[in-house]
Amino acid sequence: MYASLQVAEDALIETRIKFDYATGYGPVGVYRCDDCGLYHITSQGAMNERLAQYIREGKIEREKEVTRWTRKWKP
Repeated sequence: MYASLQVAEDALIETRIKFDYATGYGPVGVYRCDDCGLYHITSQGAMNERLAQYIREGKIEREKEVTRWTRKWKP
């Protein structure tokens, strides 16, 4: 659960960077819950525009590579 759209989108992007999802799987969007009023990540529906832009621009793959190297060289 996330308090704002911005925080939920950040978490969505970080999740896509951290985990290797097969094409067509994994979270793709965020929505505001009618019950609690907070934001949640979902694997249903249309892809979040910010996530789609990051994928198109190669930012997700670049960050995955940074994470791999960081883990590799971390003592």
